[in-house]
This record gives sequence, structure tokens and C-alpha cells, in this order.
Amino acid sequence: MALDELRDLLIRHARPDLRTPIEDVLIFKAERPQPPTPTTYGKVLAVVAQGTKRFALGDRLYEYREGQYLVASVDLPVTAHFAKASSKQPGLGVGLTLHPAAIAEVLLQAAPDDLPDLCDDAPHGLAVSTASAELLDAVVRLLRLLERPGDITVLAPLIKREILWRLITSDQGAIVRQFGLPDSSLSHVARAVQWIRDHYAQPFGVEDVAKLAGMSVSAFHRNFHAATAMSPIQFQKQIRLQQARLQLAAAPGDIAAVSRRVGYTSPSQFSREYRRQFGAPPSQDAKRLTPARDQDGSAGISAGPR
Repeated sequence: MALDELRDLLIRHARPDLRTPIEDVLIFKAERPQPPTPTTYGKVLAVVAQGTKRFALGDRLYEYREGQYLVASVDLPVTAHFAKASSKQPGLGVGLTLHPAAIAEVLLQAAPDDLPDLCDDAPHGLAVSTASAELLDAVVRLLRLLERPGDITVLAPLIKREILWRLITSDQGAIVRQFGLPDSSLSHVARAVQWIRDHYAQPFGVEDVAKLAGMSVSAFHRNFHAATAMSPIQFQKQIRLQQARLQLAAAPGDIAAVSRRVGYTSPSQFSREYRRQFGAPPSQDAKRLTPARDQDGSAGISAGPR
């Protein structure tokens, strides 16, 4: 079965840094249970081959398990973990970074009648579905190239293109299609999300970001919340707190300076919101981040769909 071969390939080729010789392809392996960890889901297809992955985005809870996949079409701050994992039965998954330009290229070559209809509702930035046999087969064939490195340069782009087509014609095809259209509402939201991520330490007016996204304020609020499960200000706060935790992992004794660098003018507000997000005040959390880094090199913080 495709899942059995997928598990074997992931176990054989998993590395501590997640990377593979195939561009944009990552392998995830968890050999022990982990607490929910703040991370970022970028624009990605993630397939679980073994175990159950749970994550929270704003007030939404998601779960996907072996044989299911997630599509993230906007860079989103989430809290995620493999629910169960052990050395004998590790959590296993593979991620493929999605590029709007590559999706747009596939869309341009497709017959209009073969494309899914665009939904009128504001699309979510995340979606979970069961992988079709065709999608799993394509993912397995992509990973087989790890065992024939000389084939990667020629064949990997072809198989990636097939994977994109399987996504476009899947249950979540309408979302993927929106992701590849430069003038779709999801692309407009993605532009605003990127601006907030790039300028997270700066105060901003929602009206200005809505204008940047090319939307009215009401349409921007509706589409932004649908995609991210947060308001723009809540999204900014999540990014600020994640960045603060990354900086504290590197400089645990510089809490006041970190709070200022990420945009907080009130140390008490920073401490209060940090504790609410991570379950401990900055000073206490900073102390426990250093041992975590010594154990596995990650400090419990990730920048990908782990």
C-alpha cells in the first residue's frame, strides 16, 4: 500500500534538520510526545503518514491523521503537536512548500471545465482532507527520488506539478485555486498577512492594511478572519509573541529589551499576554527554553509544519 511505502521512505530519509535533497520537501519525524508548540504553517501541503497531528489556529481546532493532508495557503501562527509518538511508532509526515506562481502555471494550462468552481464564501487559510490514492501515489514517487538522486533534477519538477494538479482537483481544489490566482480574496489576504509579518513591531491602522490588500474595511475584516481565525490585531499579537519567544531562546536575560523590540510599550502587558500564550511568564519560560535547546537543538520552537 502507498501509506506503507510512504512510512518506510520517511523513516529511512528523516534528518534532524528536516530537509531533503529535493527542493521544498521536508520530512517530519517525532519519536516522543510533545507539548503543543507554537510554530508557523507557511504555504504548504503536509501529509501525515503515521500518527495524529493536532493544532490550533485562533479559536479553531484541527486534527489530521495518517492518510490525510493539510493545505495552508497563508503564513499562519499555530500551536501544533503530534498527539502520540514513540521510538517504535513515530509520528511521520512530509511537507511540500507551495508556490502561487507554480499553481498559477498549472491553472493556465488546464481546461476551464476541469477546474473546480470558486466558492463565493471567504475561504479559510487552512483545510484538512483525506488524500486520494492518486495524490498519495504521487507523493510516494516524489520521495522515491531520494533513493535515486540522479533523477531529482529532471523528475522532481514533473512530479511536483502532478501533485499540484491532484490538489487543484481535490476536495480543497477551490482553496488551492484561489491561492494561485493573483486577484483572489485569499491572495489579497495573503498580501496583508505578509505585510503584518514583515512589520509586526509597528502599530498600524486596519484601514491602511485593508487598502494595501485592495479591499474595503468590512470585506477585509471578513476575509481576514475567515483565512486566519483572527482579527488583524490578534494576528499581529500572535506574531509578536512568537518572535519574542524566539528571541528569548537566544537571549534569555534580556526580557525588557525583547518586549520593546517586538513592539510592546508596556512590560506588564507583554508579561501578561506572554503568560497567557505560553503558560509561563517570560522569565520562567526563558529558563526552560535553554535546556530544551541543549536536548534537541530546537528550543521547542519551529518555523515549519512540524
